[in-house]
Amino acid sequence: MPTPTMRAIRLHEFGGPDVLRHEDAPIPQPGPGEVLVRVHAAGINPPDWYAREGMPDVPPELKPPFALPLIPGTDVSGVIEALAPDVTGFTTGEEVIGLLRFPTALQAGAYAQYVTAPATDLAHKPATLDHIHAAALPMAGLTAWQFLIELGHDHPSPFQAAPHRPIPLDADTTVLINGAAGGVGHLALQLAKWKGAHVIAVASGTHETFLRDLGADEFIDYTTTRPEEAVRDIDLVLDTVGGPHSRRFLPTLKRGGSLYPVYFGDFDDEENTKLGVTVTATQVRSNATQLTELAHLLDTGTLHVAIDSTYPLADAKTAHERAARGHIQGKIVLTVA
Repeated sequence: MPTPTMRAIRLHEFGGPDVLRHEDAPIPQPGPGEVLVRVHAAGINPPDWYAREGMPDVPPELKPPFALPLIPGTDVSGVIEALAPDVTGFTTGEEVIGLLRFPTALQAGAYAQYVTAPATDLAHKPATLDHIHAAALPMAGLTAWQFLIELGHDHPSPFQAAPHRPIPLDADTTVLINGAAGGVGHLALQLAKWKGAHVIAVASGTHETFLRDLGADEFIDYTTTRPEEAVRDIDLVLDTVGGPHSRRFLPTLKRGGSLYPVYFGDFDDEENTKLGVTVTATQVRSNATQLTELAHLLDTGTLHVAIDSTYPLADAKTAHERAARGHIQGKIVLTVA
């Protein structure tokens, strides 16, 4: 009997956007504790293009196992098509969202018409939220939440020995967010405002109106002003760009302040101690409880997810090319017919 197939994006080799192939693939079957989701939309995230490239800059010991052919994607919004017998709390026909299997599996197969998902990674999608905006939420929202609000797990960071502990945010806290217009940044801005913090948003000038409309108290256009020279006495810097240049924000912090680089760079513990600051990071993990809280904040209008652009599943290559151009406002999402 022929194996049922679906349309999916698969990699048969690593490389640029051209390696993303729209083709037939077997429909996966849910195993114990899993559900089969009929995908309506899939969010695009940086790990998608890291995996597409084969993660060339990641040490082998930090790479999760993945083999070709590979279906990219971890962020999903869709409808439950089938459930394993041991799954409780969900029924067929329900709308769900999730960050699937991350980071234990770098890519979980969301760029497809169907994907299997651990039921423990899924949250119910609010009826007020369409699939496009729902698919844009999981990884970016959970990253912002776990960096700023609550870590929610005790897994050690692959980047450092020190555990990440978010500082309390309130009206006496000043937070600077670098890369504030991106997927993580624009949600982190809103979460910080939700907690009452004073927020300074850093992005290019084209995003100023967008970020002020989301609640930014101050705005710095990094194309005309170096933020590390413009501000001082900051309680917390969330650097969503991160990497080797993240150290430049250390002088902006007051003693007792914290720097959270989303993409960890090279820091000197002695320098941090001398300045009296804390530098910690974490790796986002799937968390259905936190995702449910985020979905509730969207449902009530407390949070808003911005969509930079959408592309049909078959145009995943074009979507990755859009991501490579940068200056993204919100999230890029694939729609699945």
